[in-house]
Amino acid sequence: MDVDRTGVRLSTTSRDGATVVTVTGLLDLPSCPDLRDGLLKIAAESPGGVVADIDALRIRDRALMSVFSVVAKRIGDRPGISFALVTRQPGHRAMLAARSVNRFVPVYPDVTAALAAPAPPRNRRATRSIGRSDGAEREAREFVRSVCAEWSVPDLTDDAALIVTELVGNVVRHTTSLPRLRLELRTGILTVSVADDDPRPAAQREQVRAFGPGVGLRMVAQLSKAWGCSATAEGGKVVWAALTA
Repeated sequence: MDVDRTGVRLSTTSRDGATVVTVTGLLDLPSCPDLRDGLLKIAAESPGGVVADIDALRIRDRALMSVFSVVAKRIGDRPGISFALVTRQPGHRAMLAARSVNRFVPVYPDVTAALAAPAPPRNRRATRSIGRSDGAEREAREFVRSVCAEWSVPDLTDDAALIVTELVGNVVRHTTSLPRLRLELRTGILTVSVADDDPRPAAQREQVRAFGPGVGLRMVAQLSKAWGCSATAEGGKVVWAALTA
């Protein structure tokens, strides 16, 4: 199957129970959402793993490589579906490393190696809907500390608690939605996500005081290895931050 997208072309074949997607063309700002949506659509229709061969893909800006982290995170919501990248290009690998994509997505030199690799360990996941009250942030922190203790990641607990305090607080202060908290642990990476029903994207602002609401997402960016904001299928958004030991 061939899928034409603005600036990129996705060609799929089935091999060893997985779907191999050959991605060609130019990845730039206009084509980035199309690449993301195209890969997610293919993954939704694939019974097994997805391997994206980007060896022939041209990249306008290395920051756009983060699209593969977003795809991996969304695909990870489906149990049993894996996602991997293939490229022999040193430039590609350098850009993936610069954006920490290789911490979320395994990168292989060829399709054969990707298909022969053992499946990644299954995600550990915990979710909680947080009530809109004066105690929302405290409830979120207590949940994070309890889950981190259960998953034996004490070195990530304090940073995760600080991050979830800010993310849940933002939802309570700036939306009318219930915060929906999700924690995921995979290969040593703890991801803290908070979703809401407001479509306005989260954005960093200049801090107003050294301590207080002005610290905001700047603190999240400083504490985490990577963070981002993505639209949800329901029309809201999810803000996430990843921590590594």
